[in-house]
This record gives sequence, C-alpha cells and structure tokens, in this order.
Amino acid sequence: MEFVILAVVIAVVAFGAITGLVVGSRRKKQLPPPPPESPTITAPPAEPHVGEEAETPREEPRRTIEEVGLPGAEAPVVTEPVPPVEVPEPTAGRLVRLRARLSRSQNTLGKGLLTLLSREHLDEDTWEEIEDTLITADVGVAPTQELVERLRERVKVLGTRTPEELRGLLRGELLHLIGTEADRSVRTEGSPAAGGGEDIPGIVMVVGVNGTGKTTTTGKLARVLVADGSSVVLGAADTFRAAAADQLQTWGERVGARTVRGPEAGDPASVAYDAVKEGIAEGADVVLIDTAGRLHTKTGLMDELGKVKRVVEKHGPVGEVLLVLDATTGQNGLVQARVFAEVVDITGIVLTKLDGTAKGGIVVAVQRELGVPVKLVGLGEGADDLAPFEPEAFVDALIGD
Repeated sequence: MEFVILAVVIAVVAFGAITGLVVGSRRKKQLPPPPPESPTITAPPAEPHVGEEAETPREEPRRTIEEVGLPGAEAPVVTEPVPPVEVPEPTAGRLVRLRARLSRSQNTLGKGLLTLLSREHLDEDTWEEIEDTLITADVGVAPTQELVERLRERVKVLGTRTPEELRGLLRGELLHLIGTEADRSVRTEGSPAAGGGEDIPGIVMVVGVNGTGKTTTTGKLARVLVADGSSVVLGAADTFRAAAADQLQTWGERVGARTVRGPEAGDPASVAYDAVKEGIAEGADVVLIDTAGRLHTKTGLMDELGKVKRVVEKHGPVGEVLLVLDATTGQNGLVQARVFAEVVDITGIVLTKLDGTAKGGIVVAVQRELGVPVKLVGLGEGADDLAPFEPEAFVDALIGD
C-alpha cells in the first residue's frame, strides 16, 4: 500500500515539473522581440570635481614652447644650396699642360717623319713615304709638296744627320708650314657707343655644323674668357635645337655668366639682338652668340647667319666669327669650312677633338683653305680642355722630345 502511494506521489511531481517547463517555454516565446535599433541611453557626463573633491593631477609629458607650433604657421621652406661659381683654370700655358694628351694622338705624324728622315739613304721611295705620311695626316697635297721640297734641300745641305739635327730641322719646317706670325688672339675688344651711351661689349659669333661641338665650345670659350678676367653674356641663338639653349645655360651658370634665350624655334636674330642689348645693360666685356648649324641648303644658312650678323651690328661691330670644326672629320671638314666661308666672313678657327685623331695636319690644311689662323683647339671633354693654339707647343707635341 505504501509502495502504491509513493509511486502516485512521484508521478504527480514529475507531471507538474513537465507542465511547468512547457508553460515556461510558451511564455518565453510570447515575449515581444526588442526593437531593432533601440536608442542607446548614455549617462550624463560627470561634473568636474572642485575643491576638496578634486582629483590629484596626473603626471603627463609636457612640450616646451619651442616645440609648440603657432596656429596656422607654415612649414619652413627648405631651399637647395646654390652651387658655387667655378673658377676656371688659367689659360696661360694651357696647351703646354695638355701636351702629353696631344702627343699621344699625334705620334703617327711627328715620330713617323723622324723615323723616315733618320734612314741612312734617303732615296725616292723614302721621300714618297714621307709624302704619304703627310697626306695621311691631312696636311693636304700642296702643303705636303712644299714641305717635302724644303726638307730635301735642307737635308742635302746638312749632310750628316744626327737625331738632334733632324728634330731641329723638322721642327723648323713644320713651324714654317703652320706659321708663327699670325695673330691668334680672340678679338674681344668692345667699342664706344654712338652718341656717348654705354660702351658696346666685344661681340663674338660662333658658327659651325651641329655635331662638331659648337655649343660646348661656346661654353668652354666662356670659361676661357672668364679665366682671363672678362665678364660674359651668352646668347643662345641656336633656337632650332631644343637642347642647345639648356646646354649653353648650364655652361654659363658654372662660371656666373647669364644666358639670354628665346622660345624654341624662335627667331635667332632676335635672340642675338637681345643678348647684345643685355650685355650693354650689364656692362659685360664680351657677348658670345651660339648660332644654328644646319646645313640643309647653303641659301638658307646664308640668309640665317647673314640676318643674325646684320641685326647684331645694329648695336656694334662683330669683332670675331669663329668657325668650329671637328678635327676627326679630316678633309671632310674642309667642305664644311668652304660653305661657311662663303656665307660669312670667318676670322678664326676652333679645332675640336684634336686629341682624338692622328691627323694633326688638318691644322695646316684648314689654314691654307680659309686663309685664317687656328685660334683655339679642343683636347678633350673636360671643362678646361679648350686651349689657345700655340704653334711651338703644338709642333713640340708632334715630334716629341
């Protein structure tokens, strides 16, 4: 009996527990879901404590007044340092200092002639070899024949020939062929202005075919003049070659010479005129004008260079017209020389890249062709490798010690 009563009680308790779970579950499902975006309730900011209730201040890193920037203050502008103006190497004796460089490229001419002249018997074959050596060195046919005839006479009179006598003989004949009497200075003297105004600077035009080093030579010539104490203004009148004006300006900046330039493909004569005008205003000693070197047609070249010179001469006379020739082109350079000589009155020659050729006889040939002296020679790519031409130093480099 007791067992039955206990079973009934357990069943009742179990039934009640199950019923409670079901009802609880149903009630839980009937609760409404919370709103999707219920507003967040934030507590109001706490009031600052003052007086005795104030908090103990915390130690924090502090900046000095130098570290605190002023409101709206702009960052300091950092300017690049201006490169210092270079001091070019003095021109006096520059060719002598470059003698080793020149002699390395000219051994074929000078030492070849000395070797031939040192033979015990100078027969016709030897003299023909001497002629071939001179012609190969671009001396030219007529000057070669003249030199050989003079050498024949001198050797016949001399009789015995020691190495020292032969060297002296050859040196004298080469100097005679090149010439030592010509004025090889670059004429940069200014002239007084008409009406008593500012003096006109010396005006030098540089002409030549593009590719001969004309613009570079103009920049190097500016260094030569600055080294000799002259102030220079450069005129970038080669407006048809985009890089020419930039190149010339770079050369000028290195020695403190200002460059006057115009728009690309602009009027070269206008740029040249403005360059001389600026030279007068600045009181410069010399104005160097780099001209275009196109050789499409002789007529176009003549018109262009002729106009540049006429326009410039409205300020004052052009004292020097220098023709730049590449020595490595040899006899081909003479063709260019003839064209320019017909276009404008050449007063002097600049031979570039003379250290890169064994044909030093071009000095003789070009002087004979144009009737004007070689005044400057380029002996390398260095900034100060343009040297005044000195016949004695040149011949000494040809034949060696």
